[in-house]
Amino acid sequence: MLILYNFGKFNNLIFVSSSTNNQTMRLQSITTYFFILFTFSLFSQNMADYTSGWEGKIENPKTFSFIVVIENLKTDNPIFKISNEKTLIDQSFKIDLDKHIKIQISENLSFIGDLSKNGKEINGFIKSGLLLYHIKLTKSKTNSFVGAWNILMVDELKSPNFYLSVENGSGDDFQAYPILADDRFTGTWCANFQKKNDSIFFLDFKTGLKFKGKLFPQKIKLGIYLGGHLVMQTDLKKSQSDWEIGGFVTNRNNGNLQLTEMESLIIKDSLPNTHSVLISKNGRIIYENYFDGYNAQIPHDTRSASKSISSAIVGIAKEKSLFNNVKQSIFDFLPKAYQIYKDSLKNKIDLKSLLTMSSGLDAVDFGINRKSLASEDSYQSTQDWTKTILQAPMINEPNTHANYGSANPYLLGVAMDSVVSERLELFMDKNLFQKIGISNYIIQTDRVGRPYFGGGMYLTPRDMMKFGELYLNKGKSNGEQILSEDWIQNTFKNYLVLENTVDKNGYGYLWWHYKYDFNGTSIESIEARGAGGQYIFVIPKLEMVVVITSGNYRNGKTQQPELILERYILPYIEH
Repeated sequence: MLILYNFGKFNNLIFVSSSTNNQTMRLQSITTYFFILFTFSLFSQNMADYTSGWEGKIENPKTFSFIVVIENLKTDNPIFKISNEKTLIDQSFKIDLDKHIKIQISENLSFIGDLSKNGKEINGFIKSGLLLYHIKLTKSKTNSFVGAWNILMVDELKSPNFYLSVENGSGDDFQAYPILADDRFTGTWCANFQKKNDSIFFLDFKTGLKFKGKLFPQKIKLGIYLGGHLVMQTDLKKSQSDWEIGGFVTNRNNGNLQLTEMESLIIKDSLPNTHSVLISKNGRIIYENYFDGYNAQIPHDTRSASKSISSAIVGIAKEKSLFNNVKQSIFDFLPKAYQIYKDSLKNKIDLKSLLTMSSGLDAVDFGINRKSLASEDSYQSTQDWTKTILQAPMINEPNTHANYGSANPYLLGVAMDSVVSERLELFMDKNLFQKIGISNYIIQTDRVGRPYFGGGMYLTPRDMMKFGELYLNKGKSNGEQILSEDWIQNTFKNYLVLENTVDKNGYGYLWWHYKYDFNGTSIESIEARGAGGQYIFVIPKLEMVVVITSGNYRNGKTQQPELILERYILPYIEH
């Protein structure tokens, strides 16, 4: 007789006869087979064996470019969909059109938005991980609302290579960090590393993407999930060579100004990691160029340059009489639980001191020889950021000495969230971004999901320029007064010197001051600045705005845009 054995996923077939010898051979084969299985399950799952670099392919470069659709909005059964080459999420939701559209997809994935007054678009945010992705859904001919969501900030990956660095493996312990060959994506922040039998799990808490890997002797089958739905899967094998990251073609200049020397130095990497340079004069773009594969559609991590946007939101709230004046104490805006930290000196911390980095708190991010108790690195590692900051001691009387520290604008965000009647991100969108024509942007949140006023927004360089133009035009955009002239004037005043900076810069309402010398002439610039070289230069004397984005996060060249402006831009501008 012929007996057929099928051992599940291995699909191994063993053919045996009914003879005694063959039965013995059959038992030996089965015993050997299960011994191998048992040995593999016991010993081959040590994560030390997987500590290495792994690589695979992303077959479709648009895998992470999602289409978002809302169907049947004004019916009893509206539908919310997210898809790439396949439908990932398709669920109904309840709606009250007099209120916000709110859709909870999973624990870490949700949507909130508003239908415009003319009924032609929905502006809202997908909350995934720590990020609020602004989504503009436009009404189609079929009455559906359709928009795009690029979770990795790029509409199409320039390289199919996908890498995974498995580190510190020992038993069931490990860390794993996905890396794309397209380095325009700013990277993952992975945590929650877990192992169960032959599977590993971890989370990118920045984008909200989840990863699940199946361990095999010579490969890892890795799946990437959004809200529990599989986005893509790839087989990873151990890397045999160095990883190749970046290496993209430079885009062409749009505009009539030629800056040949600057471009040559950028291409030769003598001005390294410069991603974009844009110049407008008298309201017209005269130069626009992108490098290293960046383009006009990719939102760039602005880091602390978006502190200046936080300042604008405070100004808008002031104009709407949501608070009385900038001399109000921060404790006027804080919940009862934090009032215990108020004393006679801390009560003097007002909105103006937070806007000018002069709260007096021990909240110094850099430039001192000790670790400040309320520095950004310190409070972001705790469960309650507000509590950590307010517990820090005072080192100065408020409004007397300025030291750059992200805790100051963070508290402004807490204050504004307390006075705005709707979600703070929706207030920001309606009253600033929509009015100056910005829709392709991302807001980083704090631990409780509130927009983080300390920095980290993603904007396209063109939209950064729109924001700079708003200030150059004394608060006006498209004929509408978005910010009052008084607020702009007060913002641009030079209040105090930032004592922890090398250049001892003057500082306004979350805007930097600096002067550039050219041919014996001193040219004053008011600047939004972010780590790595993210700059918006507003130069009133020349009626000019310059935007430069960069990727110099670790090489000490974060102020390189200042050199580019002084040496390679100003000499070619007609004064």
